[in-house]
Amino acid sequence: MKHYFGRIYNQEMIVSPEGRIVTEEWLKTPEVRNYVILDQFVVMPNHFHAIIALMDNPGNNRNNTSSETTHRVVSTNGTLKPDSLGSIVGQFKSICTKRIRKEINKDFKWQDSFYDRVIRDEKELDNEREYIIYNPIRWNNDEFFS
Repeated sequence: MKHYFGRIYNQEMIVSPEGRIVTEEWLKTPEVRNYVILDQFVVMPNHFHAIIALMDNPGNNRNNTSSETTHRVVSTNGTLKPDSLGSIVGQFKSICTKRIRKEINKDFKWQDSFYDRVIRDEKELDNEREYIIYNPIRWNNDEFFS
């Protein structure tokens, strides 16, 4: 849980060069995958929060999210279905890792997995957006604060 991505100063996230790369690569995601819509996100000192929508993509093998569990931890190691959230996050983390190691820190490493949550309605969406927006303000109470 190293603070690669920046620091919180006066309840505001100040991104490091690594955090800038994470932001840049996240914003490229819908350019690379036209079936992805980005929503609220925040880069934190040692982790990243984002809301992403996966639209119907002809020819993909994704399952309908209605059968997915509400919460889960997903590994980005191993074989992932094309166009799945796991493959998107895995590719995102991979390109960030390559750039950060080449440009800034050869020892950079993400954690192997990520946590996902299916958002089922507007109220949950609003709650998740609020959580992300106010995450830097609550940093000292964050479970990842160290």
